[in-house]
Amino acid sequence: MRDKHTSTSAQETAAAVLGWLATEPDMLGRFLDLSGLRADQLRQAVDDSGFLAGMLDFLMSHEPTLMAFCAATDIKPEAVVSAWQALSGPGLDSGEC
Repeated sequence: MRDKHTSTSAQETAAAVLGWLATEPDMLGRFLDLSGLRADQLRQAVDDSGFLAGMLDFLMSHEPTLMAFCAATDIKPEAVVSAWQALSGPGLDSGEC
């Protein structure tokens, strides 16, 4: 069971990712293309944990993008991994339900 602190930290990390994407027009465009969202849908989507998990999936799926985010925000990759795990839920190989 995830604690409230982990969930809050994960949401804060996801918010930082969204803020960073907003400053990177090419990266934001790539994310929107891959997610199928339009820019005007982002405000509504931020309340959806599935959206936040998908945004972190986007970062986690391309190490250079992850490292660019970390360098720009001084957030450690481990914090992104932790947030990604907290928002994505257990994987098939985790042994968790």
